[in-house]
Amino acid sequence: MTAFPIRETQIQDGPLLITHTMPDAQTVSVGIFLDVGSRDESDAQAGIAHALEHMLFKGTREHDVHELSELLDELGGTANAFTAREHTCFHMRVLREDWQKAVSVLCSMVLTPALPEDEWQREREVIFSEMAMAEDVPEDWVFDQHVEALFPGQSMGRPILGTRATLSNLGRNELGAFLESRYRPPRMLIAAAGCVEHAALLEHLNHYHWPQASQNIEREMPRMSAGVQKLERDDEQAHIVCSFPGIASASGDRPVAWLANQLLGGGMSSRLFREVREKRGLAYGIGSHLSSLSDTGTWTISASTDPDRLGECTRVIREVLGSFCDALNSPDLRRAKRQLEVSMRMGMDSTDANMLHLGARFDEASIQPQDEWVARVQQVELETLGAWAEAHLGASALWSFSGSEKALNTLPADLQT
Repeated sequence: MTAFPIRETQIQDGPLLITHTMPDAQTVSVGIFLDVGSRDESDAQAGIAHALEHMLFKGTREHDVHELSELLDELGGTANAFTAREHTCFHMRVLREDWQKAVSVLCSMVLTPALPEDEWQREREVIFSEMAMAEDVPEDWVFDQHVEALFPGQSMGRPILGTRATLSNLGRNELGAFLESRYRPPRMLIAAAGCVEHAALLEHLNHYHWPQASQNIEREMPRMSAGVQKLERDDEQAHIVCSFPGIASASGDRPVAWLANQLLGGGMSSRLFREVREKRGLAYGIGSHLSSLSDTGTWTISASTDPDRLGECTRVIREVLGSFCDALNSPDLRRAKRQLEVSMRMGMDSTDANMLHLGARFDEASIQPQDEWVARVQQVELETLGAWAEAHLGASALWSFSGSEKALNTLPADLQT
């Protein structure tokens, strides 16, 4: 495989520009990434980053909310955003001839948003509805409770949506101050993938004035908790969430961690899926995933089961975890490598996937093409994989369970705390 060209330029007093040119693509995906997330909020600001994700679509200095919506629709592609614990991103995918319009719209949204007070009053109610939806979905509710217990008393443990109380105390002035102090270089990265030339995009961005961030962000080292959390809630399904220590975003252990996760709960041939669902019929949903931040990470298992079988499901999951390292074998490793290779190589065809890949540059000294990651995955040896998994699964974990009192009473005796 031939590596696609990736180039980057630090614009003077401006954002870092990084591009991945795909000459044959019909589209261009552009994203403005900000090294700011819910972790960087004070207690009183909880939810403000997510609120700004909504409000930046509510008009700019040049276009009111209706004109902006019409402009986005005229471009005919996709326009979206996401807020995470450490990063926020506003991104678009458009036809290759429209990339300049897309960049101009995104820059206008981030640099000169209108933040109209009347729109905020309405949009806050929308976010309250979003909160209610999350509370009504047991899996989402349990996961939020789990993360809060995993990082107790820390901003990274709070729900990204914030709370009704904190959002009720925020107005246009607070939203604007937070944005102007943080959504600026040097905490800004612009990434583009598709049929676009680096030099052309750089020339376009050089015409902008880039105000600077006025507030430095210092992140405290996270403290991860362990133990048992029992949440009494009478739903149709009981839920299990368990988190072990994982890896940081830029960890050199990523290839081995990806493979371990794939083998444990990353697909239909994974150990958890086979033992818990296929052989025992204990759960419809069962799997594992890695979540990484700049300075920590988690390796999380989650499952939903019949309340009467919560204890049995938990016992089987623990049996799988206990035997996982000893049961590793070369055929399974070869299959996991193939699964990851297929996923990575398929992603190489997507301008969106490549743009999002570039956004990881905040946490990396440089961005490596996806085919180099494929090669590194293929180099992982069985002994290395076993040692890594044993170290992480042998660490203390936080177990969270939700269900009726009757269901929680079926848990193994050592989890009855």
